[in-house]
Amino acid sequence: MNACFSHSWTLSPAEAIAVQRELRPHVMLTDQLGPVRRVAGVDVGFEATGTVTRAAIAVLRFPELDLLETAIARRPTCFPYIPGLLSFRELPAVLDALEQLREPPDLLLCDGQGIAHPRRFGIASHLGLLVDLPAIGVAKTRLCGTHQEPPDQRGAWTPLSLDGEVIGAALRTRPGIKPLYISPGHRISLETAIGYVMACCTRYRLPETTRHAHRLASG
Repeated sequence: MNACFSHSWTLSPAEAIAVQRELRPHVMLTDQLGPVRRVAGVDVGFEATGTVTRAAIAVLRFPELDLLETAIARRPTCFPYIPGLLSFRELPAVLDALEQLREPPDLLLCDGQGIAHPRRFGIASHLGLLVDLPAIGVAKTRLCGTHQEPPDQRGAWTPLSLDGEVIGAALRTRPGIKPLYISPGHRISLETAIGYVMACCTRYRLPETTRHAHRLASG
C-alpha cells in the first residue's frame, strides 16, 4: 500500500501532538472517492495485558456486505494509552495488517474518531492520510463536542459541534439504541460518511464492517 505521508513511531506524547498539528492541514473533508466496491472495517485489540497490539481488517463487498478478506497483525505495544493519541498506539499494527491485503480497500471504516477530536486528527484521519484512502471514524462513544439527541428512528442524526464547528454527527442506526459518533476521516464529507455507514448497517447498532473487524481484533 502506497504511503502518502510518513513519520517516526518512536515519539513522546508532546512529539505525537506536534505530528498531529503538522499533518492536520492535509486532511481533505470533501468527497474524493472512486467507485466503492471493497469497504474495510478497522479495529484494534490488545493481548498479554496490553503489551501486544492486535489489529484486524475485515474487507466486505459493497453494497452486498459479504466478507471478502481478512487480515490480522500483531506488534509489541510501544506507546502509552493517552486519550487523543490512540492512533500512535494502534496504527503501526493496523498498517501491518493493511499490507497483508490482496488489494487495497476503497473505503475504511475505523473504530474511533475522524475529525471529532480535540485537534481534528483522530485515528481515521491519521490512517486515511498515511495510506491516502477515504476513511470514516465510527465511534461508539463521544470524545469531544456536544449534540442534541437525534430522533429515535433509523438514520436520524444531529450535528456534533465543537467551538462552533461541526465535527461529526450523532447517528441513530437503530431505534431505541444509543447513537454512534460518525466523523469524516479523510477524503470524504460528513453527509457522504453518514450515507456509507448507514449502508453498512443491517439489523445491529454497529456497521457490518465494524462487527467483523471487532470479532477478529478481540479474538
